[in-house]
Amino acid sequence: MNIEQIIVIGGSAGSFPVVNVFLSQIPRDFSVPIILCLHRLKNVRHGFAEALNLKTNIRVIEPRDKEQIKPNTVYLAPANYHLLVDYDHTFAYSIAEAVRYSRPSIDVLFTSAAWVFQDKVIGILLSGANTDGTDGMSAIYQKGGITIVQEPSTCTVETMTGSAVQNIPVQYILPPEKIIPTVISLTQKHF
Repeated sequence: MNIEQIIVIGGSAGSFPVVNVFLSQIPRDFSVPIILCLHRLKNVRHGFAEALNLKTNIRVIEPRDKEQIKPNTVYLAPANYHLLVDYDHTFAYSIAEAVRYSRPSIDVLFTSAAWVFQDKVIGILLSGANTDGTDGMSAIYQKGGITIVQEPSTCTVETMTGSAVQNIPVQYILPPEKIIPTVISLTQKHF
């Protein structure tokens, strides 16, 4: 099955509550695949996807290496692996060095998604304590995708979103409650 559009979401410190709200607002029939890259403890391999599944109408899973991306699914980057999107619309794992102290890295996921999906990707960057995500958001913007950043003043830690806002032309800077309605509207209009 060929996926034509994708949403990638990155976050770190303070992003989990925002992701929970985001997932709870997604309609059951929302078909665009969503890939989450959330900084997490490298030695805690279970429980994160299960916790996210408590609040969503759409299944949250950790994909396997080489698994095909499917609609109507939320994918969560596994602990201690970079997660990339490949040209055949499958996932690829990498154990390359951490990027900005992070593996999985938001930059790695976002950049790969930008190369594969070009202008059919929406990148969303949430609260976090380092600058992982800025380069990936830049790649999405350069390939014609849409960039959305959580309003820094609403973040628990605004380093991540502040870096993006200062360094790239972010198209939407939104408080958490406006992110999902905007995404739904954009997927209906833009794609």
